[in-house]
Amino acid sequence: MTETAIELTEVTKRFGSFTAIDNLSLRVERGEIFGLLGPNGSGKTTTINMISGLSRPTSGGVTVLGVDMLVDPQRIRRSLGTVPQENALYEELTAEANLRFHADLFDVPRKGLEKRITSLLELAQLDERRKSRVSTFSGGMKRRLALVRALLHEPELLYFDEPALGVDVQSRRALWDRILELKERGTTVLITTNYLEEANVLCDRLGIIDRGRLVALDSPSNLRRSFGDTVLEMRTQPVPAEDIVRKVRALPGVVSAVAADEWLKVTVEGGAAVTGKVVTAVVESTSLEEIQSREPSLDEVFLSLTGKELRE
Repeated sequence: MTETAIELTEVTKRFGSFTAIDNLSLRVERGEIFGLLGPNGSGKTTTINMISGLSRPTSGGVTVLGVDMLVDPQRIRRSLGTVPQENALYEELTAEANLRFHADLFDVPRKGLEKRITSLLELAQLDERRKSRVSTFSGGMKRRLALVRALLHEPELLYFDEPALGVDVQSRRALWDRILELKERGTTVLITTNYLEEANVLCDRLGIIDRGRLVALDSPSNLRRSFGDTVLEMRTQPVPAEDIVRKVRALPGVVSAVAADEWLKVTVEGGAAVTGKVVTAVVESTSLEEIQSREPSLDEVFLSLTGKELRE
């Protein structure tokens, strides 16, 4: 049986009359990369604060790595590694000095520390810059250093807020590779991100919360399939009228139909048979000039569940 790293049971968190988290139940298994998504104000930060022991729920239970966070939150904090949005590095110190300072904070044994620092700097491809001040590093280098700093005390659970924030494409891919390596080593990784390609590449499962409630929980591929199996984007002339949109929406197997400028975007479930009916309905009513077909994206799933853009 898979062991549980994080379990929230019927958790509610109120701030006065405002309910930030509303009866939330959620499990994260050991060794998985779990993504927590939600628009601004959805309750992500509040949830993370309760998992980290920085906040107590109004009601319900929070267990992390087998420890009841309501009873002994201090016990678990040394088992957590955190990489916040802001890297929180000491810019005037060297990369090596930043790691040594972190080691002192977390009481990392001196024996073997030098070897561990060297190993982590090599992992981050920063060993040649170990004596360089962090202020001279690029954004991607700082992000990699923040990651290995969080790993220095060998946490069982790593929380990563916006992994690819502010890094270029090459650094982003290197960072993703490092996170996937952590999974192979058995580390549990919890990610919050507004970058859905990142969630798709990294996460075994995604939990989407909105207004403090869990609205979806599944693998990225299953979430996309739940929204339909095909998205048709059709350019018509003239612009699609509302009566055409209503006609298409009424067809069996159509999940959604939206007109934007010259384009009619239709999501269907049922493959070629439904697709054929949609195209037939459109050409009966207007001139079809261009058609494109693709799989649904996580962005579309998110928008359909929350009614909001993720970056809102």
